[in-house]
Amino acid sequence: MANGKKFDYRVVEKRNGWAAEIIRQVSARRTTISKREMGFETEAAATEWAEKALAEFVQNQIERNKRKALQRKANEEAADAE
Repeated sequence: MANGKKFDYRVVEKRNGWAAEIIRQVSARRTTISKREMGFETEAAATEWAEKALAEFVQNQIERNKRKALQRKANEEAADAE
């Protein structure tokens, strides 16, 4: 598995305050926004939200991947049994 980080966050200043974004590395040159929250009063508040949301987001992805792997295994076993 690659050593790079697939998910990260960034905090950007918008017209109406600060925005925090959970970003996903799609390829070596391209990223996409997986989750965004806007309207924070301070950069610190946005960073705090982003760190907490990133931890939850990554944990949800891990659990989703486990469920998908179990489902894939069950489908392969069912196909072999036919």
